[in-house]
Amino acid sequence: MSEVKVDKISPRSGTTTTLGDASDVFQLPASAEIDVASGATLDVNGTLDVTGATVTGLSAGKVLQVVQTVKNSAFSSSQAAGGTVAITGMSVAITPSTSSNKILICLTTGYGQGGIGLIRLLANGSGIADGDASQTYTGTTDQSGDIMYLHSPGTTATQTYTLTVQNIYSLTYTMQYNYTWAWSTGSMISTMTAMEIEA
Repeated sequence: MSEVKVDKISPRSGTTTTLGDASDVFQLPASAEIDVASGATLDVNGTLDVTGATVTGLSAGKVLQVVQTVKNSAFSSSQAAGGTVAITGMSVAITPSTSSNKILICLTTGYGQGGIGLIRLLANGSGIADGDASQTYTGTTDQSGDIMYLHSPGTTATQTYTLTVQNIYSLTYTMQYNYTWAWSTGSMISTMTAMEIEA
């Protein structure tokens, strides 16, 4: 293997120096680095592949990845007093890249009910965003709403977010989700989006 040692490479003419030809690969050994001076620009017009890379020095608050699920079908389940059921199709899984990052859950939900229902957002089976039972809407009607919750998993383990509904009435009722009317067979649309936010 040949080796060339120089202190500076400059273009022979013009202002552009071309390294190699198409499909050539230039590789830096372990612990080596390329420094871009303050005020200089690293212009990438092709694909920047950072697979397996650790990105540091960027300001916090950036969205690193987004996962979404969409449910456009109706769901119902007869539940005794106090019974809880997971809503089929309302689940997303996301793996934080670092334990300090947070996950922002954005939930748009349509919920038609017979009785009194309590919607719960869970992470890996544990409730993280629970409504106050005393404030849950009463009666046979339709509800829709938006939930935004910033979760701090504190781990790089995959987080699976699910949605459940609990019958908090004293009698058995059919808990209905995504229904256009409390007892109809039509359906609304609900979405659950998980975004990893850099700490």
